Amino acid sequence: MGVQKIVKCRGLHDMYVGSGKDLCLWKDCKKFPTVWRLCLVVLIGAFSIYMCMIGVDHSKLSYEHVQQNIQQQEWKQSCPGDFSTSLNLIQHYPHPLTYDRQECLCTPVQGFVILSMQRSGSGWFETLLNNHPNISSHGEIFKVKPRRQNFTTITATLDAIYNLDWYSSAAKNECTSAVGFKWMLNQGAMEYNREVAAYFENKGVSVILLLRRNLLKRIISILANAYDRVAKPLNGTHKSHVHSHEEANKLAEYKPIINVKYLPENFERVMEITDDAHRFFNHTRLLVLYYEDLVTESHRLEQVQKFLGVEPRKLESLQVKIHTRPLSQQIQNWDEVLVRLKGTKFESFLDEEGYFLKKYL
Repeated sequence: MGVQKIVKCRGLHDMYVGSGKDLCLWKDCKKFPTVWRLCLVVLIGAFSIYMCMIGVDHSKLSYEHVQQNIQQQEWKQSCPGDFSTSLNLIQHYPHPLTYDRQECLCTPVQGFVILSMQRSGSGWFETLLNNHPNISSHGEIFKVKPRRQNFTTITATLDAIYNLDWYSSAAKNECTSAVGFKWMLNQGAMEYNREVAAYFENKGVSVILLLRRNLLKRIISILANAYDRVAKPLNGTHKSHVHSHEEANKLAEYKPIINVKYLPENFERVMEITDDAHRFFNHTRLLVLYYEDLVTESHRLEQVQKFLGVEPRKLESLQVKIHTRPLSQQIQNWDEVLVRLKGTKFESFLDEEGYFLKKYL
């Protein structure tokens, strides 16, 4: 009986307390929190070390950024005075991402833009600017639609241009001190006028608003260019600009027919657009320039060069003017145009060096 009781009691002990083997497993389980705590400590330590390393890298980057700014200030202080300083231009010392300016570090760069409308002489004007060894004008950049898809893409393009990271045939081997491009008013400049004007003001961009007084001649140029784009009379090649008198004479053979019904309204609309452009960008560093003045007044080019902060010099273009004949010989329905505009405020467009006054009055 005694033995049975002992066996029974041991069974009950094993049932409620567990065997020795179970006790060992239970002790091992108690060790797991300690292991996890140790792992957590290791992870925290590793994370702390990682954060310290990042902090060192950021400190290094910040230090390098400060050093770069200090070096830039030292360049400015060590560089001799330049022509543009007297014009109170914002001084830029670009750091292109794709190359080192090296000996040009002391050459400040002035950003500019030529705001204009198609067939207003901007192409010819730009060739004159690019004839200067220190001016780079990169053409009609925003003719490519994705670049003007929104203001973000516009800003990215402008930043690349003004940081000298934009390459084209206009890029100079000499030290560029004025960099820009031509921007047609219907290519996003008016749509985002507030943002664009704010960008120009913030960056100190000089704005040249290039206009054409005689809007009738502009229409002739537009229609002739549209015809050439389709007909391609010059050996099957479309040319908006030519470099020989033979080519110019060939293109000048085309005489467009002008729709006179809404001609005054067309002129009114163009004048509204140019007036809006003048108003939108009036708070920038602005120079309003007319194509006709550039053609007849040689000092205008000197004025432009001074405006851009470069030493004035004689500038030349290889382009040859296409339409040089009297207006009456450039328009097929000249009599209709004459009647439609006579007596309106646009009558002066008919007058070319007194031609209209002498013959028709």
